[in-house]
Amino acid sequence: MVEVTVTPQSSLADRPVQIRVRGLSPSQLVTLWAWLKDEQGERFQSRAFFRADGAGEVDPGLHAALGGSYSGVWPMGLFWFLQPDTLFRRLVKRDVAGSPFRVRLEVLDGLSMGTDPREQPLASCEAERWYRGPGVQRVPVREGRVRGALFLPP
Repeated sequence: MVEVTVTPQSSLADRPVQIRVRGLSPSQLVTLWAWLKDEQGERFQSRAFFRADGAGEVDPGLHAALGGSYSGVWPMGLFWFLQPDTLFRRLVKRDVAGSPFRVRLEVLDGLSMGTDPREQPLASCEAERWYRGPGVQRVPVREGRVRGALFLPP
């Protein structure tokens, strides 16, 4: 049985995570596909092609991506190379305190460029990427013409 995990499953957006796929056949070609929808419903996605090692595992921190959105060893590549489906859109998080970005990770058999909803993933999981840590206090700043927010740690 194929399994994909993100450790830790919930983390701050600037913290590294480890992605791991287990249960593949040795040397099996797979596509790791990451996607999320922003607060306006726009989808951002990235993908990378990998060949499983002799134990049937893929770890983007150890194994080089063979192509896709990037190539080479990039432990956080699936997160760093997210691109919008619509050109010139930016990934913006306005509600930094109330909700995380939920990044869906799917393992697809073979080299997959499409986003056909009928294509069944071999495995999938979800990672939460928060922009504000627990206990952080947000203080609005309005002084003269200065507008902003001060984030104070607990």
